[in-house]
Amino acid sequence: MAEEETKGMKNHLYVIFRIIVGLLFFMHGSQKLFGWFGSSSPTPLVSLMGVVGIIEIVAGIAIAFGILTRLAAFGGLVVMIGAYTTAHLPKGLWPYQNGGELALMYLAAFLVLLAYGSNGYTIRDFLKEKPKPVPSQPTQPIETTTQEPATN
Repeated sequence: MAEEETKGMKNHLYVIFRIIVGLLFFMHGSQKLFGWFGSSSPTPLVSLMGVVGIIEIVAGIAIAFGILTRLAAFGGLVVMIGAYTTAHLPKGLWPYQNGGELALMYLAAFLVLLAYGSNGYTIRDFLKEKPKPVPSQPTQPIETTTQEPATN
């Protein structure tokens, strides 16, 4: 039943999902690099966390706007695999134990984005020049009547 109710909205819901994931990933990168959104201090650009922050910002913007979505999702996927294996897994096996729930949620989101891509409503769609309407042409040839010269 839910399938029937959302059938026409699937594309719209996916775009909302894509934008939310992109904006949140952008916010994480901005938090690392610039100290925005509640971070205590920015990370230097010339560090591993600085590179991760740059990837998060660029990938987040690209995903939110639907630009090279699969490539950006792949970059995010690599970052999340690295984050989980280096920062979370050493603290314990289970995500709730090691604090890695968010990294795994992002990993799952990036797998979905890799599978489906931008799926419409991208910035490119809005900037694309709209085709100009073509004036209609008759489908049937126009009949012309010619008068025969009168013969006397």
